[in-house]
Amino acid sequence: MALLTGLRVRGYRSAGNVRLALGPVTALVGEADSGKSNVLRAVRALLDPEAPLGPEDLRWDGEDAISVEARLEDGRRIALTARPPRPARAERAGAPPVLFLPAARRAGPLLDLDGVSEAAEQTVRRFRAALGEARARGSDAAGAGALVSAVEACCETGVSGVVFLVEEPELFLRPQTQRYLYRRLRVLAGARNQVLYSTSAPAFLNVARLEELVLVSHDPERGTQIVQPEPLEADEAFRVVSEFDAERSELFLARSAILVEGRTEKLVFPSVFAALGHDIDRDLVTVVECGGKSNIPVFARICDACGIPFVAVHDRDAEPGDEPIPAEAALNELIAEIAGPERTIVLEPDFEAVGGLRRHSGKPERAWRHFTEPGVEVPEPLARAVRLAVEAAGR
Repeated sequence: MALLTGLRVRGYRSAGNVRLALGPVTALVGEADSGKSNVLRAVRALLDPEAPLGPEDLRWDGEDAISVEARLEDGRRIALTARPPRPARAERAGAPPVLFLPAARRAGPLLDLDGVSEAAEQTVRRFRAALGEARARGSDAAGAGALVSAVEACCETGVSGVVFLVEEPELFLRPQTQRYLYRRLRVLAGARNQVLYSTSAPAFLNVARLEELVLVSHDPERGTQIVQPEPLEADEAFRVVSEFDAERSELFLARSAILVEGRTEKLVFPSVFAALGHDIDRDLVTVVECGGKSNIPVFARICDACGIPFVAVHDRDAEPGDEPIPAEAALNELIAEIAGPERTIVLEPDFEAVGGLRRHSGKPERAWRHFTEPGVEVPEPLARAVRLAVEAAGR
């Protein structure tokens, strides 16, 4: 069964004109009401003859027709055209079967089905069996556990050729189980299935596979907009795998980011925000500890590729009037080149000096205590970083 390689959606709910490439795994990332679920539902409408389509599915700004087209990996195209409430016209020859798992069904039947294609019958039975077993154990979140069990069963029994659409697979799951389910979904995709999901959980975002991420946003005039970053170079991909964890993956869920060298700066910046009258979490700003200045260029490139506004804050590593050693000077220039001078805050000679902490031992704890004191005076370079990040997050 040929799977999908490309999708175009026009006039469906918030998606006025959306194009995206599809691989074995596609993760839709964005804020609530950005249109992630609308992309999943458009795929279902294209692939499932029983999927409902009504006037409420027409784009809000007056479009009178819905068009969903996809390219299959064997070169064929499938398409759906609808002018609700009139019946839709579809060309689905060669389309793979689809299963849609909406978030609203996670505590109940899991699947949203109005009919079952013959090709998907066995897979549907596995999901229903898993749900029955979970309910028998009396779990309050039976559907979440059943989703994991059903995906496991599909992996073990060799299900293939099915498109799985999953809204928020992380719902009701512990962080460890989220990571496990993410790995199982990848196994499922590796068995000639296709997995598309929307998520707000860092555990389901793989920065080493940037090409799998679709960053979704909403424009008041144009509707749903997407950004699909290019894959990383092989050497950078390995470096990112070793540096990124779930906490750093919050970057993809932020409105803006501050890239810093180490733990001390990451601990201090929330207090700097508070001292200036801001709440870093309410502003949806993430401070990313890059694991050293040498990693800031990698994170900066990722931000640029994904369209995430950022500010880079780093030490100059040389006293005023002195030149940094050649290696530090080259690194400083590289960061400025990637980030641009307007997004680069250089601390001279370093964070400790700017913050008045040079003679203190136990740097992270001392710095945190200093910047949480009532009425603390925030150094201008740190205040500027906050202003830039808050401004970028509010755009």
